[in-house]
Amino acid sequence: MFAKMSGIISTVRRSVVLYLIGVCLALILHLLQIQRNVTLFPVEVIGSLMKSDWWVPPVCGAAAVIVGLLYPCIDRRLGKFPCYKVEWSNVMRCLAVFVGINHASAKIDFANNLQFSLTLAAMSIGLWWLFDRSRTGFGLALIVSFLATLVTQLLVYKGFYSYTEPDFLYVRSWIPCVFFSGGVTMGNIGRQLAVYEMQKEHKM
Repeated sequence: MFAKMSGIISTVRRSVVLYLIGVCLALILHLLQIQRNVTLFPVEVIGSLMKSDWWVPPVCGAAAVIVGLLYPCIDRRLGKFPCYKVEWSNVMRCLAVFVGINHASAKIDFANNLQFSLTLAAMSIGLWWLFDRSRTGFGLALIVSFLATLVTQLLVYKGFYSYTEPDFLYVRSWIPCVFFSGGVTMGNIGRQLAVYEMQKEHKM
């Protein structure tokens, strides 16, 4: 019973941390895209409390919780763990690279979207190779990228917001790359939090 309660408390703690990180990242990265006019919100949407962009950070926070808890859970179920050692210094570097990729997506101008998308794809795969290198991590990041892109396309289709110069079914073609790198990043944070909680339990 004590072990079960301890596990629930650990999960709640990790969920709170992941949610706060997801919300903070969403605020920063969303602001970058709006400032560069990558994403646009219609006047009627901005004027409506229920349909304004207030929902973006909470949704991203919830997604961060799901991804961050899923990675270590799948690792345990499969009995496979990342080849690359997970520690806080690597997690912070991974987070910095992820923010850098998003900053590049909002600030750098390329000759065409295809060139830009290929560059971000290479950077995203490089982020996975540097800070994960597991097949599980790569597969989960692909799933996260696919589902997140699908949801984004649906939101744009429904008129909640739009992208300037969409070239990939209502969105920009580099969006899946950003979601992929986000999956890797939140997965690494989730793994490190799980390791930290296990170390605390062993000390007790």
